[in-house]
Amino acid sequence: MAASTDLQSQLKLQDQVAQALKNERYRHGALNIETIEVRAVVLNDKVVDVVNQEKNRATELIEDFMIAANEVVARMLETNKVSSIRRVVKTPERWGRIVELAAKQGEQLPAEPDSKALNEFLIKRKAADPDHFADLSLAVIKLMGPGEYVLERPGDPEQGHFGLAVQDYTHSTAPNRRFADLVTQRLIKAVLANQSAPYSDDELAAIALTCTLKEDAARKVEREMAKRIAAVAMSGRIGETFDAIVTGVTPHGTFVRVLKPAVEGLLAQGQQGADVGDKLRVKLTRIDIQRGYIDFVRD
Repeated sequence: MAASTDLQSQLKLQDQVAQALKNERYRHGALNIETIEVRAVVLNDKVVDVVNQEKNRATELIEDFMIAANEVVARMLETNKVSSIRRVVKTPERWGRIVELAAKQGEQLPAEPDSKALNEFLIKRKAADPDHFADLSLAVIKLMGPGEYVLERPGDPEQGHFGLAVQDYTHSTAPNRRFADLVTQRLIKAVLANQSAPYSDDELAAIALTCTLKEDAARKVEREMAKRIAAVAMSGRIGETFDAIVTGVTPHGTFVRVLKPAVEGLLAQGQQGADVGDKLRVKLTRIDIQRGYIDFVRD
């Protein structure tokens, strides 16, 4: 960077454009959410801790350009009346619980899902309590429900991406690692070459379903390995107490995430009445590294 003024000016321009794109999305109601990603700290070939993976303006620049590219591609395919695979996040499955969380913070959200109103609430909370904003973000993400791939034909009602506040959105920027992106780029190639689409609607629908299922399976494997790494890192801390937030309430149990370090586990005792977003004090009681089990009890 220091050796090239041209490269410096190019990156500064890209940064300005990325921030402008982000602000425009926020203006339309895209959610200002702060997610937590963790990485293992390895010392002498042993996992000794897990720490938060910090984001910066460089990672934001890449994300903002990827989002913009995905919107442009989706609109281009729509304009050319080509069926495509869209990435959608439907309106939150548990909007009522999000409204409850806002009420606990002294804010009122509308009874019906409204991304712009939700984002205004999130911005207020980030300014008022930045240290715990990631915890609120996590609760909102869990309550919105997962994204999925769907077939969209020309003229179909747009399902949209609630979290990004956009109606036209696909995945097209990672053809080297996601099959949905590869399929989308094949559709683009056919349009540019004035050729017929390489897939029928039925084939695209089947691909969309398969991509959703495989993504869920991959996320499960990733989560299982992360749990094993976390279990190793926490193995010497049994009996300690931690501040935590409830991240999930399922038929399989109630789950909490310790705030520091960012480790998730089962609330094995004291789960009655706990719901997503509740803040608790918990004690670490059991570790099973082979299964990746981390058990807490309410303190």
